[in-house]
Amino acid sequence: MTLKKALIDRASFNPHAIYPFSLRQSDFEHAMEDLYDFFYDVNQLLLDKGLKRLDDMLRPQALSGIISDMMTASLARFSRSLVENAHHNGHPDLVLRGKYPGDAVASGQEGVEIKSTTKRGGAVDTHGARNQWMCVFVYEVDVTTEPASARAPMQFVEVYLAKVEEADFRRNKRGDLGTDTATLHRDGLKKLRAGVIYKISKS
Repeated sequence: MTLKKALIDRASFNPHAIYPFSLRQSDFEHAMEDLYDFFYDVNQLLLDKGLKRLDDMLRPQALSGIISDMMTASLARFSRSLVENAHHNGHPDLVLRGKYPGDAVASGQEGVEIKSTTKRGGAVDTHGARNQWMCVFVYEVDVTTEPASARAPMQFVEVYLAKVEEADFRRNKRGDLGTDTATLHRDGLKKLRAGVIYKISKS
């Protein structure tokens, strides 16, 4: 079975993008390629065994979590100044090397929080409104094309990176059984989208 591999469209990078903490366009290119390689290798193994692609197996929320975690790890590997936050469930995901003891902090501001979503424009729920550098990877997954062997690979279509503030969020009340979240409101989303670093034009 022929498996397609996603490719980065380097022309879709914003040449005027602003990168904090000495980040570079190449850091994002390499990190995105890492994820594409992973999905290609894993899906090839699964298909060789007659199983479904990882994209088709996982629930959307689980897939987003994996993508966020992998992009955090990959960006830390290629970045000159950022490392993974060593604090369990600490914020942000990437912290400035040497800023916090043991590169671990429960809640800090010197770093970048990583999120992923399938929502065009980068609207994504967070666990709370914070002053932070926020990076959102927007991706697409083809789960409808038939036969499944002809499906397009998961690919990033937008990447945003911007500094947002607590006032840029709206709170989402979930009731007694749910966990309250926060999402950038309209003006907050405008601020995030002004920090576009990668965007593939819709065909």
